[in-house]
Formats: sequence, structure tokens, C-alpha cells
Amino acid sequence: MSGWNDLAIARAIHVVAVLLWIGGVAFVATTLLPACRAMAMPAQRIALFETLERRFAAQARLTTLAAGLSGFWLAHRLGAWARFAAPGDWWWMHLMVTIWALFTLMLFVLEPLVLHRWFAEQARRDPARTFARIERLHRVLLALSLVAAAGAVAGSHGGWQF
Repeated sequence: MSGWNDLAIARAIHVVAVLLWIGGVAFVATTLLPACRAMAMPAQRIALFETLERRFAAQARLTTLAAGLSGFWLAHRLGAWARFAAPGDWWWMHLMVTIWALFTLMLFVLEPLVLHRWFAEQARRDPARTFARIERLHRVLLALSLVAAAGAVAGSHGGWQF
């Protein structure tokens, strides 16, 4: 038996982290938010959502961090940094990093420092509209994430280059 294969380990960590992270986003966008809409009056929807989503937030932070660290390790070890100079051939890598950066910014900076208070203030003024914004944001992020994932799978196997 040979020694550790850091590339195989990094790929495994990366794939599992992305599965848990984006799978969680899919659950929130397609199941949790619609359930909150159906179960609560507009004024209580955001509180219900935050209560239920709080546990996922920790998972999202951990898996986003693991996806980022393993992704950067893979780019380093594979010498893939030059791919970022060829967006037509490697567009999906740009999209992956953009999605990762958006989630990282939201989860580690904007949500704890700005968004939580901002959404609470908006919810006091217009709870139905605020909840609709939260739903729309999650759907857009999910759609972009799925395009990035599909592009990564197809692109890493020779397809979807422009």
C-alpha cells in the first residue's frame, strides 16, 4: 500500500463539502422556505425560518470553508492557476470561485454583521416582502450553484468549453 494521495483526499473533501453545502442550500430553497411560507403567517415566517435554519448555518460555514480550502489546495497542487486566465475554456472555475466567494462573504461577514439586523428591520416594515426576498435570494444562489456544479463536472471531463 502506498502513502497518502493528497490529491485524492483533497478531491474527496471538496466533493463531499460541496455536496453537503449545495445540498443544504437546495433543501432550504425548495423545502424549508416553502414550508415556512405554508406554516406561518407573514409576521412569523422569518423567525420560524431563522430558528430552523440556525443549525444549517454552522454546517454551511464548515462546508464552505472545507470546499474553499480543498479547492485552493487542488488549484495549487494541479498548477491550475493559469486556467483563470482563460475564462472561455475554464468558465466554470470562475463561476465556482465566484459562488464560493459570495457564500463566504454572506456566511462569515454580511450575515452576522449586517444582514441579520437588516432583514429584521425590513421584516418589521413588510414581513411578506422580506420573506419573498429571502426566498428569491436562495433560489438564485441555488440556480447559480447548480450551473457551477454542472459546469465543473462536465468541464473537468472535457465538455462545455466555449
